[in-house]
Order: sequence, then structure tokens, then C-alpha cells
Amino acid sequence: LLSVRQTVNEGSSLADALSGYPKVFSSLYVNMVRGGETAGNLDSVLHRLADFQEKRVALRNKVRSATRYPQFMLIASLGITYFLLATVVPKITEVFKDSDAVLPWNTRLLIVISNLATTYWWLVAIVVVAGWILFRRWKNSSRGRRTWDGLILRIWMIGPLLKMAAIARFTRSLGTMLASGVPLLKCLDIVKSIFDNVVLEEVVEKARDAIREGESISKPLKESGYFPPTVTQMIAVGERSGQLEGMLETVADSYDNIVDTKVNGLTSILAPIIILLMGIVVGFIVLSIMMPIMQMNDVME
Repeated sequence: LLSVRQTVNEGSSLADALSGYPKVFSSLYVNMVRGGETAGNLDSVLHRLADFQEKRVALRNKVRSATRYPQFMLIASLGITYFLLATVVPKITEVFKDSDAVLPWNTRLLIVISNLATTYWWLVAIVVVAGWILFRRWKNSSRGRRTWDGLILRIWMIGPLLKMAAIARFTRSLGTMLASGVPLLKCLDIVKSIFDNVVLEEVVEKARDAIREGESISKPLKESGYFPPTVTQMIAVGERSGQLEGMLETVADSYDNIVDTKVNGLTSILAPIIILLMGIVVGFIVLSIMMPIMQMNDVME
């Protein structure tokens, strides 16, 4: 801030001074400030920016707090499973080595997994790390990123939720920038980067090209198939009535509420699912241990 103040004192605009620190002030922030300076309403633009940031942070915090418990459950379940495989299972399965009986397939599989968790854990770690590195390289490639981003949007429950959150960010950012006096084409160039999804970025790029050719923004968004009809219809109404900024804010508020409700519903389902999966894993371990013991008892009788 001291550096920004020094730059402004030397004759630069506030937007130019802020643009020197892109890690602190995003291009959206800088362009909104520049629009406010040009239009002479910088004070109202800064208030609008504050509201925008507060709503975005509030939504992010809601998602994080809602997913914290399922994350804890998942980590605890993995820790318990590894403890069973590395300490309990080897001591019990040691009894089966002296037996000539043919072990069931699930018991043999359990012994193999237990050996991997105790003796060959380093090999598992190498495979996991190598697989993660290869996946990251593939994902960072242009073709891989597009494939991955498209796949994410199709995942059951997760995909629609991510798309709704992206639409909420897009409409709120676009509406806030338009209300601050930033030109529409400039807004679209900046706003597309907030998606962090190549597929949705391409949709915005097509909308920008269509606007340059004289079309409305709602038509290419509707044709993409990623924006719900309700959203595109409200944007079209906003364009025809000259109230696009207000309509975009309305869409953003609506989708923020929907995302909040969906996240709460999803997290309430995740915890029982994790518990069920943990029960299946423990049940598999117990069954794999008990079956050969019961077979040995039958032979002894």
C-alpha cells in the first residue's frame, strides 16, 4: 500500500498503481477500479468490490466448512484400514501358513494387500507418486486439461454443483464489472479466467466473438448447453430491458443460494457413504479371516 501510494503521488492512476501487484490485486479488481476512475464513481465501485469479495469469500468458507467433516471421516477411515492391514491382519494370517488347506480367494487377496501395506509399502508409495506425477503432466497438457475439465462437469452430483458455482461466479463478476463501467468485451476477457475450466472458458470466448459480430450474449451461452435455460432467458431479458447488470446480480444471488443448499445436502450424504464404505472394508477383512478358520474347524470335526 505504501508503494501504491508512492506511485499515485508520482502521477499514476490508482488502477495503474494496483496493476503492479497482480498477486494481490487481480485483473478484475484493477479493471473495475479503472472503470470507476474513468466514470468518476470510484467510491461506489470500491463499495461494490467489497461486497463482491465478501460474498465470494462467504461462499468459499461455507463450502470448506461443510466438507471438513467428510474429509476428517475419510482420513480416519484410511488410517484405521491401514492399521488393520499392517498390524492386526499379519498376526492372524500367520496361523494359515502352517495349514495345507486351500484358502478362499478373498483371504489370499487380503494377505497380498497386507503384504503390500507392510513389506512393500515403499513400492506402493513409488507407484502412487509416479502415477500422480504422470497424471499432473497429462492434466497440464492442452488436450489433457480439456478432457479432464469436461469430465469433471459430467460427474454425478459433483459436476452440476461445480457448474452452478461457476455460473454464480461468472454472473456476479460480470454484473459487478458492468455496473462499474467496464466495457462488455473487456469484462468477458477478464471474467473467463475465473472459471478455471477450459470448457467453460471456451463458451465465454465464443460469446465474446458473437458479440463482436453483433449478436447478443445470451444466444451463444444458450447454444453451449452449459448454461441452464433460466439463466440465458434472464440474461436475454436483461439485455432487452437495459438492466443486464441487475439481472446478472439476481442470477448470482439465486445460484449462490442453490449452491449453498446443494453443498449442505451433499455433505450430509457423504458422511454416511464413507461410514458404509468403511463398514464394507472391515466386513471384508473379518469375513476373509473367519472363513478359513471355520473351514479348519470343519476339518478338525
